[in-house]
Amino acid sequence: MDISVVIPLYNEEESLTELNDWIFRVMKSNHFSFEIIYIDDGSSDGSWQIIKKMSEGSQYVKGIRFRRNYGKSAALNEGFKIAGGNVVITMDSDLQDSPDEIPGLYKMINEENLDIVSGWKKKRYDSTIAKNIPSKFFNWTSRKLFKSKLHDMNCGLKAYKHDVVKNIEVYGEMHRYIPIIAKAAGFSRIDEKVVVHQKRKYGVTKFGLDRFIKGYLDLISINFVSRFSQRPMHFFGSLGTMLFLIGFVIASYLAYAKFFMAGYRMTERPLFYFGLLSMILGVQLFLTGFLAEMISRISREKTKYQVREVLNIDKELI
Repeated sequence: MDISVVIPLYNEEESLTELNDWIFRVMKSNHFSFEIIYIDDGSSDGSWQIIKKMSEGSQYVKGIRFRRNYGKSAALNEGFKIAGGNVVITMDSDLQDSPDEIPGLYKMINEENLDIVSGWKKKRYDSTIAKNIPSKFFNWTSRKLFKSKLHDMNCGLKAYKHDVVKNIEVYGEMHRYIPIIAKAAGFSRIDEKVVVHQKRKYGVTKFGLDRFIKGYLDLISINFVSRFSQRPMHFFGSLGTMLFLIGFVIASYLAYAKFFMAGYRMTERPLFYFGLLSMILGVQLFLTGFLAEMISRISREKTKYQVREVLNIDKELI
């Protein structure tokens, strides 16, 4: 199959039918073989009933329904598991991402032999204070920290080569950093495409200002994981060794002073406690690195999201 469209959603009943019809028009006019995978992330409205209605008698519409709200990363991760297209395209369900961009994204992946094409909403219709300014600052920080050329890390409209989505795992709130996760996994051919950003037609945004606080915490986390997940001893061991050596040098000096300097009281000096603390912290950090190294070599069981219902999908794939 040419394309899998993966759409995570949460309480978007008003936009689903219009979005589905729009995707169908684009796919049929370009003669693509395709599937549309909706992941209902525990919606409390009628979103799942609409998905069920759209899937009736259709081989193109598939659906997964979570028992509760797990977040966008979990929804994308489950969608990636079952996606069968040569190119996998993700988009939001609120009609702010245009399905008319799909042929261009597909063409870039195939003709330019790219691993990922990320959408860039160069002109946005969001609130300047609530989303535009924080988003620009967030993307600037990401580019500097990861030496990335992408201008819009938050854009939900992205295209992936099939191999990419089958070799990465998205968890927590890491959906913002999929290009970085993919690059760390060896998929380095990444580019971007300016895409149309449309005004929200229905409902309200599901993200508030707190997402940028979480985003920066995830930024620190993904930076550490991408650099040291396979070698945690390099980080903790180096820092622990440095602290221990500082403490050892201080202790050696104080011991020399006690024996060779008359009247010198070692334990009355603040430097003594600083050296002692430094050695203790050094040993603890070294042991932390050792334990982390052992844990990283043990395959952990993947998180199993509780799927409530599926449509047109083999349950063994979930």
